[in-house]
Amino acid sequence: MSADAGWVELLSDGLTFDLAGLAPGPVIAAPTLANWYGVKPVPDGAAAITLAVGPHLAGAEHLLPVVRVAATLVASLSALPGVLSVSWLPADCATRPDWFATAVQAWVKGGPFPALALSALERGEQGTLASRGLDFLIGHDFRLTGCGDLAPDDAARIAIRLTDWLVAHGAPATPRDVELEGAGSVWISCEPGGMIEARRR
Repeated sequence: MSADAGWVELLSDGLTFDLAGLAPGPVIAAPTLANWYGVKPVPDGAAAITLAVGPHLAGAEHLLPVVRVAATLVASLSALPGVLSVSWLPADCATRPDWFATAVQAWVKGGPFPALALSALERGEQGTLASRGLDFLIGHDFRLTGCGDLAPDDAARIAIRLTDWLVAHGAPATPRDVELEGAGSVWISCEPGGMIEARRR
């Protein structure tokens, strides 16, 4: 593109992405987000660069192979000088750049899904935890109950393990118990088009 357009096309693993917000093009304001993990909200006036799928991938941006490539590109870009945080808009969340890169690189190599980088957890009453942004990947978010007697970190650990399981297996077709590695058993059910209901056993 011409220099004043402020964006370039990136090609990775045969997929194209548009990187926008580059100088000397128009400035993109940093988004206002609800969930911040390990990083303070960016100051007023901070600018953003954005990565989006190219036109030929329209409608496929939620597919895991595409998400893996996009997240890997973002992990590489996070090492650029002056990067304050990495945002994942479907989950309305932001993380520390080095943490995002480490979590994504581990996932790409076969490790657990980076639950607090590509999704978010929001606390409700009586220890309830709800995912945010998981619907972008599997079509549903979940609500986890039965953790009111646990410390917040222990409850979050169960929710993170459940996120990893759901990304790998998808929403259950029928109610069932799921054994989560290192986190015990969770009963889950899902109505078509609705929230996945999960309860700690």
